[in-house]
Amino acid sequence: MIETPYVIGMHRLTARTYVYLQPPGTWGFSNCGLVAADGEAVLVDTQFTLPLTQRLLAAVRAAAPGARVTTVVTTHANGDHCWGNQLLPDAVTIGSAATAQGVADEISPEALAHLIFATPGGTALGAYLRRFFGHFDFAGIDLSPPEQTFTGEAQIAAGGTMMRLLEVGPAHTSGDVIVHVPDEGVLYAGDILFVDDHPVMWTGPVSNWIAACERICETGARYVVPGHDGSRGWTPIPRHRDRAAPRHVPHPRPQQQRRSPTHRSSAPSTNAATRSSPRLRRRAGPTHTTIRPGRLKLDRIKTTSSPKAL
Repeated sequence: MIETPYVIGMHRLTARTYVYLQPPGTWGFSNCGLVAADGEAVLVDTQFTLPLTQRLLAAVRAAAPGARVTTVVTTHANGDHCWGNQLLPDAVTIGSAATAQGVADEISPEALAHLIFATPGGTALGAYLRRFFGHFDFAGIDLSPPEQTFTGEAQIAAGGTMMRLLEVGPAHTSGDVIVHVPDEGVLYAGDILFVDDHPVMWTGPVSNWIAACERICETGARYVVPGHDGSRGWTPIPRHRDRAAPRHVPHPRPQQQRRSPTHRSSAPSTNAATRSSPRLRRRAGPTHTTIRPGRLKLDRIKTTSSPKAL
């Protein structure tokens, strides 16, 4: 068992894989992945701003000294996962074709910066924008969409370590991609996974998000890295999937909704689906990692079929 405080920085998962944690995990503070082997490295996502990405790259150099970042995987088009791509000009950026288009369709860094401070601070929207986005420095960002694109599935490698890029969107965005490292038992989920929070569903449909969560379960990955961690880190995947599932279960039992102060969407927060759907209950099975409040806890737990155990 490995225990690491939930603090910013690079944390080793296995011999060749790492997670870069970015507390507090709210808007704009995302996690990244690193796979390093045989002098090469693949980076899964960059950060929201150039200063944040520079800090990420310093952590990469410390964790894998001498390794050359050959590839950057962009899991989706939201700026907090790709607006630092320009700082790796010698690396090939890869993502789904829908993500490449999505980068062009997203609000630009300049427009976001203007919106934050042009909206009157005395309004609810202005106060919200300043609270969650006013501390980010969006200066100097040049949009860098994926240079290589694919649909469906692709494979890349860091040295001799192979990775599967699986397109599971549209769900969170139009072109979501998850990154599976089979030999290491690690999966980087991007924003298909939030932690104990309402999923933000920019695109949908809900059924695709449920299918994406089930596909993660089917990989059998021991360690699953979410795109954001604001409180507990890795969450049992069936719990997250079940937040959306009640919309697809006839006459679900009403549940009290949990409203998050950070991420809000129309998706309900409930884990009633495994009680309502035998099919989903049977699918909850592989072992994976969870984190207790305030610290990474990389011991494995067995997911059971009991909703109370999720």
